[in-house]
Amino acid sequence: MSAIAVGTPRPAALPRAFWALWVCQLVNRLGSFVQPFLVLYLTHDRHLSAGTAGAVAAAVGAGTVTAQLVGGFLADRVGRRLTMLICFFGTGAALILLGSARDMALIWVSAFLVGLLGDLFRPAVQATVADLLQPAERVRAYGLLFWAINLGFSVSTVSAGVLASLGYGLLFWVNAATSVIAGLVIWAMVPESRPAPEPNAAGRSLLPVVARDTVFLLMVLIQIGYATIYMQGYSTLPLAMAGDGLSSRTYGLVIALNGVVIVLAQPFLGRWMAKLDRPKLLASSMLVVGLGFGLGAVVHSWWGYGLSVVVWTIGEIGFAAVIGAVFADLAPIDLRGRYMGLSGMAFGVGTVIGPLAGTNALEHLGPTVTWLGCAVLGVAIFIGQCALAPALHARAAANATTT
Repeated sequence: MSAIAVGTPRPAALPRAFWALWVCQLVNRLGSFVQPFLVLYLTHDRHLSAGTAGAVAAAVGAGTVTAQLVGGFLADRVGRRLTMLICFFGTGAALILLGSARDMALIWVSAFLVGLLGDLFRPAVQATVADLLQPAERVRAYGLLFWAINLGFSVSTVSAGVLASLGYGLLFWVNAATSVIAGLVIWAMVPESRPAPEPNAAGRSLLPVVARDTVFLLMVLIQIGYATIYMQGYSTLPLAMAGDGLSSRTYGLVIALNGVVIVLAQPFLGRWMAKLDRPKLLASSMLVVGLGFGLGAVVHSWWGYGLSVVVWTIGEIGFAAVIGAVFADLAPIDLRGRYMGLSGMAFGVGTVIGPLAGTNALEHLGPTVTWLGCAVLGVAIFIGQCALAPALHARAAANATTT
Protein backbone atom coordinates (compact mmCIF):
# COMPACT_ATOMS: atom_id res chain seq x y z
CA MET A 1 0.00 0.00 0.00
CA SER A 2 1.27 3.48 -0.86
CA ALA A 3 2.60 5.57 2.00
CA ILE A 4 0.23 8.33 0.91
CA ALA A 5 -2.87 6.29 1.52
CA VAL A 6 -1.87 4.69 4.79
CA GLY A 7 -4.25 5.32 7.68
CA THR A 8 -4.52 3.80 11.12
CA PRO A 9 -7.74 3.19 13.06
CA ARG A 10 -6.27 4.89 16.13
CA PRO A 11 -3.72 7.56 15.20
CA ALA A 12 -0.62 7.77 17.35
CA ALA A 13 -0.34 10.65 19.78
CA LEU A 14 1.44 13.60 18.24
CA PRO A 15 4.73 14.57 19.91
CA ARG A 16 5.13 17.33 22.49
CA ALA A 17 7.11 19.49 20.06
CA PHE A 18 4.22 19.46 17.60
CA TRP A 19 1.78 20.66 20.25
CA ALA A 20 4.24 23.42 21.12
CA LEU A 21 4.09 24.49 17.47
CA TRP A 22 0.29 24.35 17.68
CA VAL A 23 0.28 26.62 20.74
CA CYS A 24 2.77 28.91 19.03
CA GLN A 25 0.53 29.23 15.94
CA LEU A 26 -2.52 29.88 18.11
CA VAL A 27 -0.81 32.56 20.22
CA ASN A 28 0.68 34.21 17.16
CA ARG A 29 -2.69 34.46 15.43
CA LEU A 30 -4.48 35.58 18.58
CA GLY A 31 -2.30 38.66 18.47
CA SER A 32 -2.52 39.35 14.73
CA PHE A 33 -3.97 42.80 15.24
CA VAL A 34 -1.83 45.14 13.17
CA GLN A 35 -2.23 43.94 9.59
CA PRO A 36 -6.06 44.08 9.42
CA PHE A 37 -6.03 47.62 10.83
CA LEU A 38 -2.83 48.91 9.22
CA VAL A 39 -4.51 51.04 6.55
CA LEU A 40 -6.87 52.58 9.11
CA TYR A 41 -3.95 53.34 11.44
CA LEU A 42 -1.92 54.97 8.66
CA THR A 43 -4.80 57.12 7.43
CA HIS A 44 -6.19 58.11 10.84
CA ASP A 45 -3.10 58.35 13.08
CA ARG A 46 -0.40 59.10 10.50
CA HIS A 47 -2.70 61.10 8.20
CA LEU A 48 -1.47 59.39 5.04
CA SER A 49 -3.58 59.29 1.92
CA ALA A 50 -5.50 56.11 1.13
CA GLY A 51 -3.22 55.42 -1.82
CA THR A 52 -0.06 55.78 0.26
CA ALA A 53 -1.49 53.64 3.04
CA GLY A 54 -2.38 50.96 0.52
CA ALA A 55 1.15 51.07 -0.87
CA VAL A 56 2.58 50.61 2.65
CA ALA A 57 0.28 47.62 3.10
CA ALA A 58 1.61 46.29 -0.21
CA ALA A 59 5.13 46.62 1.20
CA VAL A 60 4.07 44.24 3.98
CA GLY A 61 2.82 41.87 1.28
CA ALA A 62 6.11 42.12 -0.60
CA GLY A 63 7.93 41.19 2.58
CA THR A 64 5.60 38.24 3.05
CA VAL A 65 6.33 36.84 -0.40
CA THR A 66 10.07 37.35 0.05
CA ALA A 67 9.89 35.59 3.42
CA GLN A 68 8.93 32.32 1.80
CA LEU A 69 12.25 32.05 -0.02
CA VAL A 70 14.35 33.49 2.78
CA GLY A 71 12.60 31.41 5.43
CA GLY A 72 13.03 28.22 3.43
CA PHE A 73 16.72 28.94 2.87
CA LEU A 74 17.34 29.69 6.55
CA ALA A 75 15.38 26.63 7.68
CA ASP A 76 17.70 24.39 5.65
CA ARG A 77 20.96 26.24 6.32
CA VAL A 78 20.81 27.49 9.93
CA GLY A 79 18.02 25.28 11.22
CA ARG A 80 14.26 25.30 11.75
CA ARG A 81 14.41 26.41 15.40
CA LEU A 82 16.73 29.38 14.89
CA THR A 83 14.68 30.53 11.89
CA MET A 84 11.50 30.55 13.99
CA LEU A 85 13.24 32.38 16.82
CA ILE A 86 14.51 35.05 14.40
CA CYS A 87 10.97 35.33 13.06
CA PHE A 88 9.08 35.79 16.30
CA PHE A 89 11.56 37.95 18.21
CA GLY A 90 12.36 39.95 15.08
CA THR A 91 8.68 40.50 14.32
CA GLY A 92 8.14 41.93 17.80
CA ALA A 93 10.90 44.46 17.22
CA ALA A 94 9.67 45.31 13.70
CA LEU A 95 6.13 45.92 14.95
CA ILE A 96 7.34 48.35 17.61
CA LEU A 97 9.47 50.09 14.99
CA LEU A 98 6.50 50.42 12.61
CA GLY A 99 4.22 51.67 15.38
CA SER A 100 6.69 54.38 16.42
CA ALA A 101 7.92 55.39 12.95
CA ARG A 102 7.24 58.97 11.86
CA ASP A 103 9.59 59.32 8.92
CA MET A 104 8.11 57.97 5.69
CA ALA A 105 11.24 56.06 4.72
CA LEU A 106 11.25 54.33 8.11
CA ILE A 107 7.57 53.44 7.71
CA TRP A 108 8.32 51.78 4.36
CA VAL A 109 11.30 49.84 5.71
CA SER A 110 9.57 48.72 8.90
CA ALA A 111 6.44 47.66 6.98
CA PHE A 112 8.57 45.47 4.70
CA LEU A 113 10.35 44.03 7.76
CA VAL A 114 7.02 43.21 9.42
CA GLY A 115 6.04 41.19 6.35
CA LEU A 116 9.46 39.59 5.96
CA LEU A 117 10.11 38.65 9.57
CA GLY A 118 6.48 37.85 10.29
CA ASP A 119 6.34 35.07 7.70
CA LEU A 120 9.82 33.56 8.02
CA PHE A 121 8.39 30.88 10.29
CA ARG A 122 6.03 29.33 7.73
CA PRO A 123 8.53 27.19 5.77
CA ALA A 124 10.30 26.31 9.02
CA VAL A 125 7.08 25.15 10.69
CA GLN A 126 6.06 23.13 7.63
CA ALA A 127 9.49 21.51 7.47
CA THR A 128 9.54 20.80 11.23
CA VAL A 129 6.23 18.94 11.04
CA ALA A 130 7.61 16.84 8.17
CA ASP A 131 10.79 16.19 10.19
CA LEU A 132 8.95 15.16 13.36
CA LEU A 133 6.19 13.00 11.91
CA GLN A 134 5.83 9.99 9.69
CA PRO A 135 4.00 10.55 6.36
CA ALA A 136 0.78 8.95 7.61
CA GLU A 137 0.53 11.45 10.49
CA ARG A 138 1.21 14.66 8.55
CA VAL A 139 -2.25 15.36 7.15
CA ARG A 140 -3.79 15.38 10.62
CA ALA A 141 -0.95 17.55 11.93
CA TYR A 142 -1.15 20.15 9.17
CA GLY A 143 -4.91 20.22 9.56
CA LEU A 144 -4.60 20.93 13.29
CA LEU A 145 -2.17 23.78 12.62
CA PHE A 146 -4.61 25.22 10.08
CA TRP A 147 -7.34 25.00 12.72
CA ALA A 148 -5.18 26.78 15.30
CA ILE A 149 -4.48 29.61 12.85
CA ASN A 150 -8.16 30.12 12.09
CA LEU A 151 -9.24 29.79 15.72
CA GLY A 152 -6.74 32.45 16.74
CA PHE A 153 -7.63 34.75 13.87
CA SER A 154 -11.35 34.47 14.60
CA VAL A 155 -10.75 35.72 18.13
CA SER A 156 -8.23 38.38 17.10
CA THR A 157 -10.53 40.05 14.56
CA VAL A 158 -13.08 40.68 17.32
CA SER A 159 -10.65 41.73 20.05
CA ALA A 160 -8.66 43.93 17.66
CA GLY A 161 -11.68 46.14 17.13
CA VAL A 162 -12.01 46.64 20.88
CA LEU A 163 -8.30 47.44 21.28
CA ALA A 164 -8.36 49.81 18.30
CA SER A 165 -11.08 51.83 20.01
CA LEU A 166 -8.57 52.47 22.82
CA GLY A 167 -5.89 53.61 20.39
CA TYR A 168 -4.14 52.06 17.41
CA GLY A 169 -0.78 52.22 19.15
CA LEU A 170 -1.93 49.54 21.58
CA LEU A 171 -2.36 47.10 18.67
CA PHE A 172 1.35 47.23 17.90
CA TRP A 173 2.43 46.55 21.49
CA VAL A 174 0.00 43.66 22.06
CA ASN A 175 0.82 42.14 18.66
CA ALA A 176 4.54 42.41 19.47
CA ALA A 177 3.99 40.82 22.90
CA THR A 178 2.19 37.79 21.45
CA SER A 179 4.97 37.39 18.92
CA VAL A 180 7.56 37.34 21.71
CA ILE A 181 5.45 34.82 23.67
CA ALA A 182 5.33 32.58 20.60
CA GLY A 183 9.12 32.84 20.36
CA LEU A 184 9.49 31.85 24.01
CA VAL A 185 7.35 28.75 23.37
CA ILE A 186 9.74 27.77 20.56
CA TRP A 187 12.75 28.51 22.78
CA ALA A 188 11.48 26.34 25.61
CA MET A 189 9.73 23.46 23.89
CA VAL A 190 10.79 22.95 20.25
CA PRO A 191 14.16 21.29 19.61
CA GLU A 192 16.03 21.53 16.32
CA SER A 193 14.65 18.90 13.94
CA ARG A 194 16.66 19.47 10.75
CA PRO A 195 18.01 16.12 9.52
CA ALA A 196 21.74 15.75 9.15
CA PRO A 197 22.63 16.23 5.47
CA GLU A 198 23.72 13.27 3.39
CA PRO A 199 27.41 13.46 2.45
CA ASN A 200 26.65 13.58 -1.29
CA ALA A 201 23.86 16.14 -0.88
CA ALA A 202 25.40 18.64 1.51
CA GLY A 203 25.36 22.19 0.24
CA ARG A 204 23.21 21.50 -2.82
CA SER A 205 21.78 24.55 -4.54
CA LEU A 206 18.03 24.75 -4.89
CA LEU A 207 17.68 26.05 -8.44
CA PRO A 208 19.37 23.19 -10.36
CA VAL A 209 17.33 20.61 -8.45
CA VAL A 210 14.02 22.44 -8.90
CA ALA A 211 14.68 23.08 -12.60
CA ARG A 212 14.81 19.32 -13.18
CA ASP A 213 11.86 18.53 -10.93
CA THR A 214 8.96 18.60 -13.38
CA VAL A 215 6.47 17.18 -10.90
CA PHE A 216 7.23 19.90 -8.36
CA LEU A 217 7.01 22.66 -10.98
CA LEU A 218 3.63 21.40 -12.13
CA MET A 219 2.46 21.31 -8.50
CA VAL A 220 3.59 24.93 -8.15
CA LEU A 221 1.48 25.90 -11.17
CA ILE A 222 -1.51 24.06 -9.71
CA GLN A 223 -1.05 25.86 -6.39
CA ILE A 224 -0.98 29.22 -8.19
CA GLY A 225 -4.23 28.26 -9.94
CA TYR A 226 -5.85 27.32 -6.64
CA ALA A 227 -4.77 30.55 -4.93
CA THR A 228 -6.11 32.52 -7.89
CA ILE A 229 -9.55 31.01 -7.29
CA TYR A 230 -9.38 31.27 -3.51
CA MET A 231 -8.55 34.99 -3.48
CA GLN A 232 -11.86 35.79 -5.18
CA GLY A 233 -13.45 35.48 -1.76
CA TYR A 234 -11.55 38.55 -0.55
CA SER A 235 -11.51 40.65 -3.71
CA THR A 236 -14.24 39.86 -6.25
CA LEU A 237 -16.90 38.51 -3.90
CA PRO A 238 -17.57 41.78 -2.00
CA LEU A 239 -17.86 43.65 -5.33
CA ALA A 240 -20.23 41.06 -6.76
CA MET A 241 -22.40 41.16 -3.64
CA ALA A 242 -22.50 44.96 -3.81
CA GLY A 243 -23.62 44.64 -7.43
CA ASP A 244 -26.54 42.54 -6.19
CA GLY A 245 -27.50 45.31 -3.76
CA LEU A 246 -26.04 43.67 -0.65
CA SER A 247 -24.25 45.80 1.94
CA SER A 248 -20.66 45.55 3.13
CA ARG A 249 -22.03 44.46 6.51
CA THR A 250 -23.77 41.54 4.78
CA TYR A 251 -20.49 40.61 3.09
CA GLY A 252 -18.79 40.68 6.49
CA LEU A 253 -21.37 38.30 7.93
CA VAL A 254 -21.21 36.00 4.91
CA ILE A 255 -17.41 35.80 4.83
CA ALA A 256 -17.40 35.18 8.60
CA LEU A 257 -18.98 31.81 7.78
CA ASN A 258 -15.56 30.81 6.46
CA GLY A 259 -13.97 31.00 9.90
CA VAL A 260 -17.00 29.50 11.63
CA VAL A 261 -17.06 26.44 9.37
CA ILE A 262 -13.30 25.91 9.74
CA VAL A 263 -13.35 26.16 13.53
CA LEU A 264 -16.35 23.85 13.88
CA ALA A 265 -15.70 21.30 11.14
CA GLN A 266 -11.95 20.83 10.87
CA PRO A 267 -11.44 18.89 14.14
CA PHE A 268 -14.04 16.35 13.02
CA LEU A 269 -12.75 16.06 9.45
CA GLY A 270 -9.04 15.88 10.28
CA ARG A 271 -8.70 12.22 11.26
CA TRP A 272 -10.99 11.10 8.44
CA MET A 273 -8.97 13.05 5.86
CA ALA A 274 -5.75 11.48 7.13
CA LYS A 275 -6.98 8.10 5.89
CA LEU A 276 -7.60 9.27 2.33
CA ASP A 277 -5.33 9.19 -0.70
CA ARG A 278 -3.49 12.52 -0.58
CA PRO A 279 -3.32 13.52 -4.27
CA LYS A 280 -6.97 12.58 -4.76
CA LEU A 281 -8.03 14.47 -1.63
CA LEU A 282 -6.07 17.49 -2.83
CA ALA A 283 -7.63 17.29 -6.30
CA SER A 284 -11.15 16.89 -4.91
CA SER A 285 -10.66 19.77 -2.45
CA MET A 286 -9.55 22.16 -5.18
CA LEU A 287 -12.49 21.08 -7.34
CA VAL A 288 -14.91 21.79 -4.47
CA VAL A 289 -13.37 25.26 -4.05
CA GLY A 290 -13.76 26.00 -7.77
CA LEU A 291 -17.34 24.77 -7.86
CA GLY A 292 -18.16 26.61 -4.65
CA PHE A 293 -17.14 29.90 -6.23
CA GLY A 294 -18.92 28.82 -9.41
CA LEU A 295 -22.19 28.93 -7.48
CA GLY A 296 -21.85 32.70 -7.64
CA ALA A 297 -23.09 32.51 -11.22
CA VAL A 298 -26.56 31.49 -10.08
CA VAL A 299 -26.98 33.10 -6.63
CA HIS A 300 -27.93 36.68 -5.84
CA SER A 301 -29.15 36.60 -2.21
CA TRP A 302 -27.23 36.66 1.05
CA TRP A 303 -28.07 33.05 1.79
CA GLY A 304 -27.02 31.97 -1.71
CA TYR A 305 -23.62 33.60 -1.26
CA GLY A 306 -23.47 32.11 2.23
CA LEU A 307 -24.02 28.64 0.74
CA SER A 308 -21.22 29.32 -1.73
CA VAL A 309 -18.86 30.28 1.12
CA VAL A 310 -19.71 27.13 3.07
CA VAL A 311 -19.03 24.93 0.01
CA TRP A 312 -15.66 26.43 -0.86
CA THR A 313 -14.65 26.50 2.81
CA ILE A 314 -15.10 22.73 2.99
CA GLY A 315 -12.74 22.46 0.04
CA GLU A 316 -10.33 24.86 1.73
CA ILE A 317 -10.20 22.62 4.81
CA GLY A 318 -9.17 19.65 2.70
CA PHE A 319 -6.62 21.65 0.74
CA ALA A 320 -4.99 23.19 3.83
CA ALA A 321 -4.72 19.84 5.57
CA VAL A 322 -3.09 17.98 2.69
CA ILE A 323 -1.05 20.49 0.66
CA GLY A 324 1.81 20.61 3.17
CA ALA A 325 1.94 16.82 3.35
CA VAL A 326 2.05 16.51 -0.44
CA PHE A 327 4.92 18.98 -0.73
CA ALA A 328 6.69 17.23 2.16
CA ASP A 329 6.42 13.98 0.21
CA LEU A 330 7.91 15.72 -2.84
CA ALA A 331 10.80 17.52 -1.16
CA PRO A 332 14.33 16.10 -0.98
CA ILE A 333 15.21 15.92 2.70
CA ASP A 334 18.12 18.36 2.46
CA LEU A 335 15.98 20.90 0.55
CA ARG A 336 12.78 20.44 2.53
CA GLY A 337 12.64 23.96 3.95
CA ARG A 338 13.32 25.60 0.59
CA TYR A 339 10.73 23.44 -1.18
CA MET A 340 8.19 24.51 1.45
CA GLY A 341 9.24 28.11 0.91
CA LEU A 342 8.67 27.85 -2.85
CA SER A 343 5.27 26.30 -2.17
CA GLY A 344 4.36 29.28 0.00
CA MET A 345 5.70 31.69 -2.61
CA ALA A 346 3.54 30.03 -5.27
CA PHE A 347 0.48 30.66 -3.15
CA GLY A 348 1.65 34.27 -2.77
CA VAL A 349 1.85 34.67 -6.54
CA GLY A 350 -1.73 33.45 -6.78
CA THR A 351 -2.82 36.01 -4.20
CA VAL A 352 -1.49 38.70 -6.54
CA ILE A 353 -2.95 37.24 -9.75
CA GLY A 354 -6.33 36.39 -8.21
CA PRO A 355 -7.56 39.88 -7.28
CA LEU A 356 -6.29 41.35 -10.55
CA ALA A 357 -7.89 38.66 -12.72
CA GLY A 358 -11.14 38.44 -10.78
CA THR A 359 -11.91 42.14 -10.45
CA ASN A 360 -11.07 42.83 -14.12
CA ALA A 361 -13.18 39.89 -15.25
CA LEU A 362 -16.07 41.15 -13.13
CA GLU A 363 -15.77 44.63 -14.60
CA HIS A 364 -15.41 43.65 -18.25
CA LEU A 365 -17.12 40.25 -18.53
CA GLY A 366 -19.69 40.34 -15.74
CA PRO A 367 -20.29 38.15 -12.68
CA THR A 368 -21.66 35.09 -14.49
CA VAL A 369 -18.57 34.66 -16.67
CA THR A 370 -16.28 35.42 -13.70
CA TRP A 371 -17.78 32.77 -11.44
CA LEU A 372 -18.05 30.21 -14.23
CA GLY A 373 -14.38 30.90 -14.94
CA CYS A 374 -13.60 29.92 -11.35
CA ALA A 375 -15.48 26.65 -11.82
CA VAL A 376 -13.67 25.92 -15.10
CA LEU A 377 -10.28 26.64 -13.53
CA GLY A 378 -11.25 24.36 -10.62
CA VAL A 379 -12.02 21.54 -13.06
CA ALA A 380 -8.74 22.15 -14.89
CA ILE A 381 -6.56 21.94 -11.79
CA PHE A 382 -8.57 18.91 -10.63
CA ILE A 383 -7.70 17.11 -13.87
CA GLY A 384 -4.08 18.21 -13.63
CA GLN A 385 -3.78 17.05 -10.03
CA CYS A 386 -5.32 13.67 -10.83
CA ALA A 387 -2.87 13.25 -13.72
CA LEU A 388 0.03 13.90 -11.35
CA ALA A 389 -1.19 11.40 -8.74
CA PRO A 390 0.93 8.41 -9.92
CA ALA A 391 4.10 10.52 -9.95
CA LEU A 392 3.31 11.87 -6.48
CA HIS A 393 2.80 8.36 -5.14
CA ALA A 394 6.11 7.25 -6.65
CA ARG A 395 7.98 10.22 -5.17
CA ALA A 396 6.44 9.66 -1.73
CA ALA A 397 7.46 6.01 -1.79
CA ALA A 398 11.01 6.90 -2.89
CA ASN A 399 11.42 9.54 -0.19
CA ALA A 400 10.00 7.20 2.46
CA THR A 401 12.85 4.78 1.84
CA THR A 402 15.44 7.48 2.53
CA THR A 403 14.03 8.69 5.90
